[in-house]
Amino acid sequence: MMLAGLLWRGRGWLLLAPVVVLLSFQLAGAQARFTYSKGQSVSPAYEGWMPNEDGSVTMYFGYMNSNWLEEFDVPIGPDNGIEPGGPDQGQPTHFYPRRNPFLFTIRVPKDLGDKELIWTLTTHGRTERVYASLKGDYAINNQVISLEVGGDGGSTRDELRENIPPDLNVEGEKHRTVRVGEPLTLVAVAGDPDNLPARRDGKPQPGVRLRPVEGGGQPSVSRAVDRSSSTNLADPGYKPPSSTVPSSGPGLRLSWVVYRGKAATVTFSPEQMKTWTDSRVYANSPWSPPYTIPEPPPDGKWVVHATFQEPGTYVLRAVASDGSLFTHENVTITVSR
Repeated sequence: MMLAGLLWRGRGWLLLAPVVVLLSFQLAGAQARFTYSKGQSVSPAYEGWMPNEDGSVTMYFGYMNSNWLEEFDVPIGPDNGIEPGGPDQGQPTHFYPRRNPFLFTIRVPKDLGDKELIWTLTTHGRTERVYASLKGDYAINNQVISLEVGGDGGSTRDELRENIPPDLNVEGEKHRTVRVGEPLTLVAVAGDPDNLPARRDGKPQPGVRLRPVEGGGQPSVSRAVDRSSSTNLADPGYKPPSSTVPSSGPGLRLSWVVYRGKAATVTFSPEQMKTWTDSRVYANSPWSPPYTIPEPPPDGKWVVHATFQEPGTYVLRAVASDGSLFTHENVTITVSR
């Protein structure tokens, strides 16, 4: 509906041009933001690239599911393919809600030049593509990754450039078989090699490597200290800079997810902490307020039982995080009746 305004001018009222009032309504509408439980599509995301010591380059990918509840299963093929060299280049086939950044990587030669990798993804009949290249604007480092995921409470300190991702090893075979309804035991061992970023409560984390000391002195455990202010980050009173994305507290954690296969037919015991950016209150997510990162097992060994309700081939993924960087390891499960 178009509205008009009145303006007193001299001895009478003048009718204002309706377009002026209409414009104000359009501006208000442009500022409106809506959230959806279902019905929206998934957008592939190119997160950036980092060089490797051998001269190759690692490209990082993730996605944004615009829904808060709806999940998707998109098999590898025309609706979920990466070219050239694909369509299967390690991307997921199960898509959880909302933002899932830095989910998988593709290593490419240094002479890729101006060529691009194109990830095509179709959901709800809508096809979206992302074009990955080695343009300078896409260069990232560990600090950028931490900032993008709100790591270390959103800290911007430069020390995070040198952060080492968690160590991770899933015990046993990487391809297993199990029957429907039969619990499968999964054991993952994870550690934080540099204790960076350290837990806010200062409690120890498994897997911390001892740093050698120059001159033959006693090796010491690395500590997360903000060199700009000499503030020990283990101090609960430390207040890091605010982040422009949902923030996650520091501390080693590990969760299992369904990377490929129908997640609705898989249950984990105990229930797993979410690895996608669920910022809703009490959402069992590191990005969800209020949330305290649970203390890790002293030996760094997480034991989980997975049960499948339907036959098929599944890929389960262990995700270890120190609150800033991630390490992944997959296990393929063939489920029979």
